[in-house]
Order: sequence, then C-alpha cells, then structure tokens
Amino acid sequence: MKKLLIIFCIIGCAQVFAQTPKFISKQLDAYIEKGMKDWQIPGLAIAIVKDGQVVLMKGYGVSDMSTNAPVDENTLFMIASNSKLFTATALSQLEYDKKLSLDDKITKYFPDYTVNNPTTTSLVTIRDMLSHHLGTGTFQGDFTFWNSALSRKQIMDKMKLLVPAGKFRQTYGYCNSCFLTAGEIIPKVTDMPWEVYVYDSIVAPVGMTNTNTLSYGVSMQQNVAKPYTNTFSSTLQPLPYDMVDNLAPAGSMVSCVKDLSKWLLVQLDSGRADGKQIIPWPVISKTREMNTIVSSQKSRSRPTHFVGYGLGVFMCDYYNRQVYWHTGGADGFVTNTCFVPEEKLGITILTNNDNQSFFESLRYQILDAYLGVPFVNRSETILPGFLKEHEATVKEVEAFAARVKNMAPPLPLQAYAGTYNNELYGNIDISLNGNDLSVDFLGHKNLTATLQYMDNGEWLLTYNNPAFGVFPLKFKTNGNKVVSTVIKVNDFIEYDPYIFTKQ
Repeated sequence: MKKLLIIFCIIGCAQVFAQTPKFISKQLDAYIEKGMKDWQIPGLAIAIVKDGQVVLMKGYGVSDMSTNAPVDENTLFMIASNSKLFTATALSQLEYDKKLSLDDKITKYFPDYTVNNPTTTSLVTIRDMLSHHLGTGTFQGDFTFWNSALSRKQIMDKMKLLVPAGKFRQTYGYCNSCFLTAGEIIPKVTDMPWEVYVYDSIVAPVGMTNTNTLSYGVSMQQNVAKPYTNTFSSTLQPLPYDMVDNLAPAGSMVSCVKDLSKWLLVQLDSGRADGKQIIPWPVISKTREMNTIVSSQKSRSRPTHFVGYGLGVFMCDYYNRQVYWHTGGADGFVTNTCFVPEEKLGITILTNNDNQSFFESLRYQILDAYLGVPFVNRSETILPGFLKEHEATVKEVEAFAARVKNMAPPLPLQAYAGTYNNELYGNIDISLNGNDLSVDFLGHKNLTATLQYMDNGEWLLTYNNPAFGVFPLKFKTNGNKVVSTVIKVNDFIEYDPYIFTKQ
C-alpha cells in the first residue's frame, strides 16, 4: 500500500499540527485500516481541507484486487450523485447570467414534455427537478433508466409513465431522471451538451484536471479503481463499470480526491480559488437554499433535528453547525463530499465496495473530531447490525441455490418462453437454456439472467451482473397458460418490482 505524506498548510507544519485533532493526526490510519477490513473495502481515498488548505490527502488499500495496484490521491472513482451539485451550480450560474430562471417551466424548453399528472406537467419547474419535487418514490424508474440503452430524450419521454408514489411539491422522493431533465435544459440555452458546459464552466476553472464529466471510457483510464460488491455473497465480486452517460446530469462524473479537494476549497471560499472568483457567491449561495424538507424530526442516532435538500446538496444541523453534503452510489462505488462553512472544513471519501456504510461512519467520525465531540466509534456501533443483515442475505441466497435440484416445473419449459412487456421498461425475452431459462433484458445492452427452477412454483433469478442481485421468481398462470411474472432488482438500483406480462 502506497503511503502518501500528509500535506500541511504552507504557514508552517507546527501551527497546522496544533490545530489538527488527535484522532486525525494519530489515530486515523488505524481507524481506516480496521474499518476497511471489517467492511471488506478494497480501496479508499480521502481528503480533508481545513482553513483554506489541504491537511490530509491519502489513499488506502488497492484499486484492483487482481493487480494490487495501490490507491493514491489521483485514483479515479465514479462519484455518481456527487455530480448533482455540479449540475445545480451550472444552472444557478445560468440564472445569474440571466440565461434562464430556475422557476422556468420545463415545458418552456420542452413543449412536448409530460409527466403522469397533467397539472404537474403544466407547473413543474427547473427548481422542482433540482429539488426532487416530482412526487415519485426514491429511485423510481431507475431499473429502466440506469445502465440502460435509452437515450436522454427517451428517458425523459418515459417519465410520463412514472406513477407518483407521493404528491407534487409535498413528498420527497429522490429522482435521478428529474436531474437529467433539469440538466438537459443547459444545451437549450448554451448550445453545448451538459458535459461540455459543466467541464468548461466549472471543472476546468476550478483546476480539476483529472476529472471527467462522463463515464465513457472509464475502464481505459490508467489509475482507476475497479468496482466491487458483496451484497449477495460472502466474498467480494468484481463488477462491470456502470455506463450512465444517459443520466449524466444525475451522476456520470469520475474524479479523485485531489480534484475534489479543490472543489471543496472553492465551496468553502465563497466560490474563489487561489484568490480568484471562479463561481460568483450568489451562485454558490443559491444552491444552499433549502427547497425541500427531507425530515423535520430529531434523529435517533445523531444530534440532527432537520435534513433538507437545496439544489444538488443535502443540509442538516449537526452539533449546532450547518453541514452540507451529498453521497454518490454507482454499482461498486459509494462516495461522499461534505463541507461545513462555519468550520472551514471539507471532507471527501471515495470507496470501491458499494455494500458498506463505513464511508459515512468515517465522515461522521471526522466531523466529531473537528467539532470536539467525545469519541464514540461510529463504525463499530453499526457494524454488528450490518453483519447480521448481510449474513441473513447470504444464507437466504444459499438456501435458494440449495433448492435447485433439477426438478421439473409445473408446465413444460416452452410454455414460459416468449416476450414479456412492462409499460415502463419495455420488453424482455425469455428463452430455453438447456434445463433452465434465460432472460434477455432488451432495454439494456448487456443485461441477462438465468432462471433455474427450485420448487413450489418458484424459480431462482440470477443476473449476469452481480450488482442486480439474486431473487426468487414466480410466474402467474391461468390453466396451462403463462400470464405474467414479477421481476425485482437490487434495492441499490430500485425498490419497486416490475410486472411483466406475456405477449
């Protein structure tokens, strides 16, 4: 494992060291190394900025378990929804430049755009989309959209099929397709694609020279972390990289802690970098205005009384400080960025195992250290519950596999074969595969699954991409005719199951 030196303030090592909490200067390495072992994390990168300087920037573990390549400050990770603040900042900048208003209706730019409710269609604004106001459930539609073969326009067209789980402007539901829709207004007013405008107006001026706005070609990068998961297994499994450029404004960016530390410094210096105004303060300030109440109840586990959402960023109170943050989850990666303006403190943590909460425990542990909170090991507090739940999931999957005993299903295999349709997703094809069945998800480029018969009318659905999961499946029949089936994916992608009807 390559060790990187702590970078101290240019005003002198002694002064910075005196300001650095003991946990950060003396105990952090051991805490991270133990946490990575406990939570099965191959690689982790972290940067902390304080009082206008980088005080810690370091990599731990490996980016690739097959080569043991070390993680360093330049190792690239998919930062997923940490992209959202870049999108919101870009749109806030365009409002500042009088190119648009955040209260413009979406239909001003896309006259044919519709959502499920006609009244909502006529009212929904850019601000609504950036604030998760549509009323859809969290992640609703993402099985259809995430990693799919759909274009950005096709995703927007399909949003009319999302039946809201809640009420417009009253119910919080985290919505990736909403952010895509907001981001697609950028080309309408700049004649530049989202990825070009964000790079030229934010990424490059901030000095993020090792950051890509799109995930295309990420696997070809020289120093990039490989994605892993163990959600449905006892050991880590490698994953293919997500290809989510069709949802780019919601989460396609790829970056490293060295670059994200620069982004945090700009956030903490009112939009300035090296004394130069990169982003006007009113633009930064606009993103931090609370537009959505996520929770107004006191947390049972943290000293937090409210959680809100601005434009591409969460906010809460924490030990009498106002904390801004966002997390990002792509298959095989979970990451976060966080900044506390009152303390001139910023944190970013990037990891390459998506089935763990250590990346967030570590963030809170660092906040505690800088805010003078008595030490409580946040990782070890929640680890037993996680391990218990994970063990139960693995045992359930093993129990399913043990039920596959080459038994004959209720109907001949050919009866299950054919094309099935879900109005939102589209078509899937089920075909014979020896004594099993194969599922081809036509809305995705490379997603398939195997169906193995267990017993009692249940099949074992195993996706070729481990990120999507392993689940039991039943077919609904009417006599000797197959009518439909219900298909589920990992909650990390979408919570809702899909009903597919045989054509």
